[in-house]
Amino acid sequence: MEQPKSTTSRRGFLNWFLGTSIGALFASVTYPVLRFVSPPHIPEATTNQVEAGLTNDPELLDQGYKIVRFGADPVILVRNGEDDYRAFAATCTHLDCIVEYHKDKKRIWCNCHNGEYNLKGQQVAGPPPKPLEAFKVDLVVKAIGEPEQIVVSRA
Repeated sequence: MEQPKSTTSRRGFLNWFLGTSIGALFASVTYPVLRFVSPPHIPEATTNQVEAGLTNDPELLDQGYKIVRFGADPVILVRNGEDDYRAFAATCTHLDCIVEYHKDKKRIWCNCHNGEYNLKGQQVAGPPPKPLEAFKVDLVVKAIGEPEQIVVSRA
């Protein structure tokens, strides 16, 4: 008796099986890598103002400055006098290092490359190519006899 001929041989089946397995392995490795390289665009909520604290904040009184979050960005709040507060972007325009305030020199200083800014946000020394972004500072009275609330907003 004659056996019926199969249309696919054993070798053909193994080639097909190994080929699809390698293709599936390649796809399962490549897809996550491509998703990681190009993450989905998720818009960030824009912040127009933030409450930075009270005028009697110990950090402001002792150091003369405070770093606060303004949405996803840091902002430096500087106390220049009794009712004189100024706020600027806290990232140096040279290499995005976080700046700090030197109370004795009345200068905003970047410790990465010794960049300095005056209290108007303009660069005065070092490699920073442009001034710091300025923010508006308002003092809000919540209740009579209580310290004022410091509110930082976009200028």
